[in-house]
Amino acid sequence: MSTSTRSSRTRQGVVVATAVMVAYAGGIATGVLGSHSDSTTTAAAVTRSDGGVLDEAADRIASQAAIPISRQNLERAAVDGMLKALGDRWSNYFPPAEYASFQAGIEGRYSGVGVWLHTDSRDHIIVGSVQADSPAAMAGLMVGDQITAVGATDLSDADLLAVATALRGPAGSQTTIAVIRAGSRLALKVTRGDLSSDDVTVSRLRGDIQLIRVAAFTRGVGKQVRQAMANLPATSGVVLDLRGDPGGLLTEAVEVAGAFLAGGVVVSYQKRDEPLHELDALGTGQTTIPLVVLVDGGTASAAEIVAAALQDRNRAVVVGSRTYGKGSVQEPMTLADGSALEFTVGRYLTPSGRSIDGIGVDPDISVQSSLGSTAAETRAVEVLRGLIAASNTTGRG
Repeated sequence: MSTSTRSSRTRQGVVVATAVMVAYAGGIATGVLGSHSDSTTTAAAVTRSDGGVLDEAADRIASQAAIPISRQNLERAAVDGMLKALGDRWSNYFPPAEYASFQAGIEGRYSGVGVWLHTDSRDHIIVGSVQADSPAAMAGLMVGDQITAVGATDLSDADLLAVATALRGPAGSQTTIAVIRAGSRLALKVTRGDLSSDDVTVSRLRGDIQLIRVAAFTRGVGKQVRQAMANLPATSGVVLDLRGDPGGLLTEAVEVAGAFLAGGVVVSYQKRDEPLHELDALGTGQTTIPLVVLVDGGTASAAEIVAAALQDRNRAVVVGSRTYGKGSVQEPMTLADGSALEFTVGRYLTPSGRSIDGIGVDPDISVQSSLGSTAAETRAVEVLRGLIAASNTTGRG
């Protein structure tokens, strides 16, 4: 990273980071969320210790075990075991093909059905959001559906990556997705497609109030939000909708927050044996239009960073329900064969210095998710009208 030292801390411009960090809340878009870093580790280095015990064990197993197993499978098992030893729920190992798909997704393109997945409190894999006009949407898949099988593969006890992998596939291929919805079991037929993420949408909410929806923080989202703000028709207020947003690239989150701030700290994080890193908003964003941020339990990680920054900086009123509570950062690291490791390398702090890990962001004004999306939007409009009225007050006579 390009850095300059100030006191005991390091400040970094959001667009100059060379090692791209990812902040997802265990959410994977059928196929594809993630990034890469410049850190490259050889596969041999991962599977060896100083005494060569891992190599020796692999040789013995490969040559003498009654059940044949390839050296490649042994190496993957060794890597999986090392990641398991971390006790890090966010760690993953991606084989080359999966990592290529992972990278494609962070660039906003992938082949699959068009859903975001995450785990619930019981480690069930559920649908966090459904991309509009996607194969999943046309098949009737809904937020909150628990996925139990894809085709003939039982996934009731599978992890998130296994479910995401099962959902991916060539465009045009068909499968059946088994889900549990409100206690009922359903089987939905779906045809996979080539998808491009349309992660920023702008629409009129009420009157001249505009709604900017950010579905995920894939590459280019920050620029799109800035352009949306620059191209808005005459508006008295903006609602930034981060509901169901599982996160994404840290740099994009900082850029989105910066679209509404005049510089200053957006988020800080600390890596092992390094000083505190602070990421600042670059340039000057729109700081005068009244702003409300909508959040819910599916608002996670990078999306939480944006909500917390705008809340801490007194730039927006946060409306909705408590967010997911993921305050850690992962940094994918490529290996020599094109595979990659991903594990937690740091923890986030909001501009005021608070941690959201395991806590989430408490909204300024609470609206229960059970009341539905319309109730939250209605409340957001009410709050905006109050902010607009306050901003138009010039004094008393």
